[in-house]
Amino acid sequence: MINIAIVSGGSGLIGTQLLHQLFLESKYDYVISVARRELSIKNHKLIQVKVDFENFGGAHLEESLRSGDLGGDNHGLIKHLKDKTYVMHSFCALGTTIKKAGSKEAFFKIDHDYVINFAKWAKELGAKKFLYVSSLGADAGSSIFYNQVKGQVEEDLKKIGFDYLGIFQPSILLGDRKESRLGEDIGKVVMRLVTAPGLFKKYKPIYDHKVAKAMLYQALEKSSQGVEIISSVEMQAFG
Repeated sequence: MINIAIVSGGSGLIGTQLLHQLFLESKYDYVISVARRELSIKNHKLIQVKVDFENFGGAHLEESLRSGDLGGDNHGLIKHLKDKTYVMHSFCALGTTIKKAGSKEAFFKIDHDYVINFAKWAKELGAKKFLYVSSLGADAGSSIFYNQVKGQVEEDLKKIGFDYLGIFQPSILLGDRKESRLGEDIGKVVMRLVTAPGLFKKYKPIYDHKVAKAMLYQALEKSSQGVEIISSVEMQAFG
């Protein structure tokens, strides 16, 4: 029996940290990154699978692993998948911004449809746990479009029926982004000032690595079942 971590959103702020944490974690034998294009990361545990998030239903993991595997590096993993001798945990840090997506419609497709398509696929593969990075303020009934979409994703994930669904709701994220987000940069400064005396703790900006470590903890150390919301305050405890 082997342990597999399958990840979407590995190129983002939290996703990058998550991959590095998974590489260091001895309990995972393989780390499968699912993305539209190959990541510029190398590790002996890492296997990259390119997919079309819009047509995830047709994505077959075994076929993807065989494709281009001339050296037979994936043979062991393929056998475990075929024999169903594995435990799989699925991690999702997939997301964008309305500005980067170009429109509300495009944002919804990426932050909602792609996430749900990935989750359904992971469930079909046999993933028992699904750990999803949402956002502080996520609420399907919110008047704020971003929060509304995140809340809708949470509600739709609950319908898929994972043994365990961990929903992580971080505040403004701190870390080394590849692109600058002016609104977030201003927000970080303001919230640091507001939370300095200890007020409004739940809004305190949080580092990417703390979210990643919290996700691994919930996946490996908690035997909970059902749905669990992990707040930004709870994640701050991870060093």
